[in-house]
Amino acid sequence: MTSSSNWAREAVSVLAKDVTSEFRTRYALSAVLLFAITALAVVSFSVSPYSLEPDAQSAFLWTVLFFSAMTGLSRSFVREEEGRTALALRLAAAPEAVYLGKLLFNVVLQAAVSAVVLPLFLVLMDISVPLPGLLAASAAMGTLALASSSTIVAAIVSRANSRGALFAVLAFPISLPGLASAVRSSAVALSGTGSASGDLMTLAAYSTLMIASSLLLFDYVWND
Repeated sequence: MTSSSNWAREAVSVLAKDVTSEFRTRYALSAVLLFAITALAVVSFSVSPYSLEPDAQSAFLWTVLFFSAMTGLSRSFVREEEGRTALALRLAAAPEAVYLGKLLFNVVLQAAVSAVVLPLFLVLMDISVPLPGLLAASAAMGTLALASSSTIVAAIVSRANSRGALFAVLAFPISLPGLASAVRSSAVALSGTGSASGDLMTLAAYSTLMIASSLLLFDYVWND
């Protein structure tokens, strides 16, 4: 119990540190939002929303969200290496607490991006949503899936020279199962037909598996 409570306190401290640092610089949030809004504008002007089926609309939405995540989610660990604070963080908090704190920060960051991108996507593409609750649930579960798969990859590539390119290359195949389920469940929400319960359960199972496996592996990645 004491160990779990220590992890929780340390994880919250890591999250608070990252949120404070992000508010000071606004680097990750600005970069992600700029990319996402630019991509949405290009998509909305390039294709006619009336010619797209719900499957294609959902695929466009999650393409924007995925590459937005690739733009900003790696910063949680890259910032520590660039600022020479990684060693201090290793001494101050347990590896599991560091992972959970970084995961929470990535969830918050991606949720903020999704909260901006999703309404803009619907407006720019002139889409009415038959099942808005399902779309919100798909966005929330997909956000958790992206963050859970990207956090451990960000830790792995944080000390590499070509971090940006390597992060996207490694994160895509790992994120693909969750991304595919998010696309399918969002397509059901946009079309109003079919059932997405299986895909939502897949997203929940995928996120749980990624978080559990990352907790087991993070000590070796972080202290290597």
